[in-house]
Amino acid sequence: MADWTVYIVESERGTLYTGITTSVARRLAEHGGGGGRGARYFRFNAPQRLVYSEPAPDRACALRREAAIKRLDRRAKLALIAAAGGMTA
Repeated sequence: MADWTVYIVESERGTLYTGITTSVARRLAEHGGGGGRGARYFRFNAPQRLVYSEPAPDRACALRREAAIKRLDRRAKLALIAAAGGMTA
């Protein structure tokens, strides 16, 4: 069974994108590669850097955690990132 990861990417405009994947490196390459496999969000907001990642035991847990993170406001997301040792506001 694949290990899932919930991740947050900061765009060059400073916005935060949250997603799930089984391979963070592959998914970041897809987002930035322009080959049509990345998220539509990154067509106009180029990804800059990975700022947060969190393992999940299965896809269902990853989807629930992704949804919970997406419900957070920007300040709470930045606090989550900072608590994990990521970027600061």
